[in-house]
Amino acid sequence: MSLHADALATLTAWAPPTPDQAALRERYVAHLQVRPDGMSRACRPDHLTASTLVLTADGSRALLTLHAKARAWFQFGGHCEPGDRTLVAAAGREAAEESGLAGLVLDPAPVQLSEHAVPFCGPDGDVHHLDVRFLAVAPASGLHAVSDESLDVRWWPTDALPDPGSDLVELVALARERLAQSPS
Repeated sequence: MSLHADALATLTAWAPPTPDQAALRERYVAHLQVRPDGMSRACRPDHLTASTLVLTADGSRALLTLHAKARAWFQFGGHCEPGDRTLVAAAGREAAEESGLAGLVLDPAPVQLSEHAVPFCGPDGDVHHLDVRFLAVAPASGLHAVSDESLDVRWWPTDALPDPGSDLVELVALARERLAQSPS
């Protein structure tokens, strides 16, 4: 199965947690149905990206990156690469590369979708990431690192995130709900 086919199957099978998320899923699916290149950063103005919110096993802390270009705190993520076989694998690769953590345990179902403009992506700045966000649990003994794409990587209490007005708050809430529902 191609990455494109996997992304389409993943999104089609996903049960969105809210009506707004359901509308975004339909937008992403429609995009992929008409754009065979919809997973590639060369697809303009929109393309899918994959990201991962890393939480502690108890959901009390989130590991975030201070993105070098955006100068804002985010979950780990980015563009899908030609070697990525699945959307969740792309999200896991990005999280491992950007956090330095090995042994992340990824939930294979998306947690949240987020469409957002990325003015620093591409020469004309008219790019939208159709981000598919996953959840990973960090190993208890994992040591993180700062990658070339980050200015900092830090644990944040999930009830005291760095930007309380961002969609990161909803992502963390949805991820914590998912974590609470998973079998221990």
